[in-house]
Amino acid sequence: MIAYDDMSLFSAIAVLGGTGQQGRGLAQRLAMAGERIIVGSRDAERARAAIARWSSHAAAIDAADNVTAVTRADVAILAVPYPSVDALLAELAPHFKPDTLVIDVTVPVTFEGGKMSIIDVAEGSAAQHIRTRLPSHVRLAGTFKTIPAHLVGDVERALDCDEFVCGDSDGARSQASALVQLLPGLRAVDVGALSRAESVEHLTALAIAINRRHKIHDARFRVVGLR
Repeated sequence: MIAYDDMSLFSAIAVLGGTGQQGRGLAQRLAMAGERIIVGSRDAERARAAIARWSSHAAAIDAADNVTAVTRADVAILAVPYPSVDALLAELAPHFKPDTLVIDVTVPVTFEGGKMSIIDVAEGSAAQHIRTRLPSHVRLAGTFKTIPAHLVGDVERALDCDEFVCGDSDGARSQASALVQLLPGLRAVDVGALSRAESVEHLTALAIAINRRHKIHDARFRVVGLR
């Protein structure tokens, strides 16, 4: 059993797309760390039924429709597939509280005919694309992009790696780094401005390629020489 501290850093964290593999894992791991979690979904009752099948920590996790979730949270994690982002943000943009921290975990990759490719994003990265679709009073950081989703979803396994953090301000990166380090085994590595998200997203594609070439499943990154 992984040990977690029971110390809340945020008033509430909305995990949008929280019933998918990555969202489910983040919701449970953050709840285990003592955070108040609201899983956002298009159908709150279906989300609530899904949560009831999770681990014993499910009792500490609430569910709501996406709009209600962001109106109650000071952190919102976008754990939806990249192609779903535009429609979701169009719905949510008027409802974010001032100074909400949005965490983008999306990676613009697609799989067609068994081949992986990176989706061309005019702004340079998924994170920069998302920034243009958020209101100015919302802050944005990109992280949780390079950890395999199935590993995040297996909440009894240690993550044991570094996770890169970029953002549109020092404050966004600082808070996102604190969020990352709530999860045992993870070390946050601040890589600077949101423009660095393009490099991070390409690292995710590289990890997927490593997995396929070497017939493994859990390739991820650690920075050597950083203290």
